Amino acid sequence: MKTEELLKTNHLADSKKLVINIMLCADKATSMMNEALKPHEISMQQFNVLRILRGQKGKPANLSTIQDRMVNKMSNTTRLVDKLIKKNLVKRCVCEENRRKVEIIITKDGLALLEILDPLVQKVENNLVNALSEKEVAELNNSLEKIRN
Repeated sequence: MKTEELLKTNHLADSKKLVINIMLCADKATSMMNEALKPHEISMQQFNVLRILRGQKGKPANLSTIQDRMVNKMSNTTRLVDKLIKKNLVKRCVCEENRRKVEIIITKDGLALLEILDPLVQKVENNLVNALSEKEVAELNNSLEKIRN
């Protein structure tokens, strides 16, 4: 459906239409991702933390590192980590070099959950971009990075 039809308007300036389309696409992606994760009782932000910690390849990360790598910078990282600890998906450990520093590491349960979630998330990602060619995906990524930066 065309943006104008969706918003029930006759004409939008291209720049306004682009911004609205970005917001509509972000909302659709968020909804689809939440739907895929909901049966596993995990939020997108919690999933993001688990992926960040998996990317550490067994090395712990501090809250600042996790926050810097979050897709949604508005997330309360401490609260997210606390919820993941309660689910036994991550654990806190004391930094050996600086005993005042707390670090977070993913557990075996966290890694096992990611094994289940990865194909579900991949399916959502594929569904979101299946109408585009590989070239169009690359061009769109390039354009969106220009906007974001």
